[in-house]
Amino acid sequence: MKKASFWIILLTCMGVFAGLFAVNTSRAEYGDIVLNSKSESMKKAGVKPVVFPHWFHRIRFKCKVCHEDIFIIKKGANDINMEKIMNGQYCGKCHNGMIAWEPLYCDRCHSYTGDKPNAPTNQN
Repeated sequence: MKKASFWIILLTCMGVFAGLFAVNTSRAEYGDIVLNSKSESMKKAGVKPVVFPHWFHRIRFKCKVCHEDIFIIKKGANDINMEKIMNGQYCGKCHNGMIAWEPLYCDRCHSYTGDKPNAPTNQN
């Protein structure tokens, strides 16, 4: 019995540990938006283009929460960058550590690889 308990605990710990260090396999889905207008600076920073999960947000909030007070509904009209986000503009209005997680986890947003089968076609 003790031997079985040891293996269960060990395998559980290994699973948790593996989950903490798993590669981000986020997948762009229909309705998601790839933000890549600053591709040169993102390339220099060593980050991937941003996948904005529009429908994930839309399920939780009405359109007016973000549009037009935070984001203008026109391709290229929002000059989004990390400095502005960290200063509470754009995504930073909610992603501030109080309403939603802080923008300190780069790979949560900078996750587009371009090789996913359901990748979006519209880019900002």
